[in-house]
Amino acid sequence: MKISDLQAGMSGISLKAKVVDISEIRKVRTKYGPRRVADATLEDETGKIKLILWEKQIDSVSVGDTIEISGSFVTEFRNELQLNVPKSGKIEKI
Repeated sequence: MKISDLQAGMSGISLKAKVVDISEIRKVRTKYGPRRVADATLEDETGKIKLILWEKQIDSVSVGDTIEISGSFVTEFRNELQLNVPKSGKIEKI
């Protein structure tokens, strides 16, 4: 699937994209306790989307990596689409 095809509410998404930016890691409080989170900007030939990275996912990608994501879902936050990868999903460098 391509980034331009993504819409809020979609799930089971698989796509390939390049990591073009990663934000600073920040700590947030969740119902599971304090956790680390960062935002990665993904890009393919059709557009860009923010990928939300939690805990171990943060260390699994770097700027410049081309990655393949599977089992992800799309949400919308502050009028911006975001890609989320649950524990059952995968992020792999290719």
